[in-house]
Amino acid sequence: MHITKIQLDEKQIPENYLNINYYLKKYLGELPEPALHPNTRQPVGPADLSAIFPMELIKQEVSVEKQIPIPEEVMALYKLYRPSTLFRANRLEKYLDTPAHIYYKYEGGNASGSHKLNTALAQAYYNKKEGIKKLFTETGAGQWGSALALACNYFGLQCEIFMVKVSFEQKPYRKVIMQIFGADVHASPSSLTDYGKKVLADDEDHPGSLGIAISEALEKVISTKGAKYSLGSVLNHVLLHQTIIGLETKKQLEMAGEYPDIVIGCCGGGSNFSGITFPFIADCLAGKQKNTRFIGVEPKSCPSLTKGKYKYDFGDTAGMTPLLKMKTLGCDFTPSPIHAGGLRYHGMAPLISFLHEKKLIEAQAYNQIEVFKAGIEFAKCEGIISAPESAHAIKSAIDEAIAAKKEGKKKTIVFNLSGHGLLDLKGYDDFLENKLT
Repeated sequence: MHITKIQLDEKQIPENYLNINYYLKKYLGELPEPALHPNTRQPVGPADLSAIFPMELIKQEVSVEKQIPIPEEVMALYKLYRPSTLFRANRLEKYLDTPAHIYYKYEGGNASGSHKLNTALAQAYYNKKEGIKKLFTETGAGQWGSALALACNYFGLQCEIFMVKVSFEQKPYRKVIMQIFGADVHASPSSLTDYGKKVLADDEDHPGSLGIAISEALEKVISTKGAKYSLGSVLNHVLLHQTIIGLETKKQLEMAGEYPDIVIGCCGGGSNFSGITFPFIADCLAGKQKNTRFIGVEPKSCPSLTKGKYKYDFGDTAGMTPLLKMKTLGCDFTPSPIHAGGLRYHGMAPLISFLHEKKLIEAQAYNQIEVFKAGIEFAKCEGIISAPESAHAIKSAIDEAIAAKKEGKKKTIVFNLSGHGLLDLKGYDDFLENKLT
């Protein structure tokens, strides 16, 4: 009988996050280039970042320790929804008539609906510990905003969120979730900040972008006493917290007697992809595995990995962040308003950009029509309606399973289903009504 799902006991939740920088330094002898101060062009130090991040997260950002312990208070909240289930996609395999074994790690089973809660809880905890009263952030599709709103609710913090306007209008119920958990939510660009006013003065119908929303959130942080900024992707400490996904997946695959030939995640800023892949990439760097492929999947309308330039660029549109060495389409790039709002970011995490430059990972890009088609095929087979972001990973997994069939080889394919799509039905409706471009 085929395995249908592999579950761990809560005592098997990893006790530490895995730090990929340790493995890069030890086995590759090289780390990504540091972030630079926008004025001096010198590497940023703790003092430069202390205005927007708590010191513990700044330490994690530059750490080369092998692992970072998960605080007890965070672990207690993880146990509300972790460990998450690893499913074997038997019905999808049968539908594709493939010899491949397809597994997916389902991160949509918590109250926020996505993997973002893994880092939101950690960030809210470290801010609370340092006496911070309020967090500002941006959100694209609203998954990160929902997660941070919930985390702030748990730790008694105020939360204010700038949501990219096109997603604010496409996904109104994401806003409701954030408000239920006590957050204030604004469509970005807004008239609440000087930069938002500037953007609106140039184009009152601007659809917004993650870069603009980040600029607005940072502007508010700097002018608000007792506040810090919280980021849902891109930076090292965010990617670090997500490795709990891949660490659980490794244990679950061991229980199934398998090791992946291919590991897949969608890529916007990089937290989802890093969460599922970094523990396996660490194995490859250490020489324990040699042939595993890692595929980051992005939209063709925002192809930072496949088409971006590897250079220093701002993380936001106004030029307020440190300069990051990353694959970027340019900080002033405004993506088309596709439904996968969580993937509409002009850059890519420096760690993932570095891995791509070193040819340790691959990148693929799809248009949203073929992504929604794959999402519907998966839903019909497996009974889960995925977020449009995760459907990019589904599309890649389907293509790789078809390739395995053509090769006549059994391959083990694992992908991260990072969130459900129950609040993304407008996108599916547009697809079904042939309204997508």
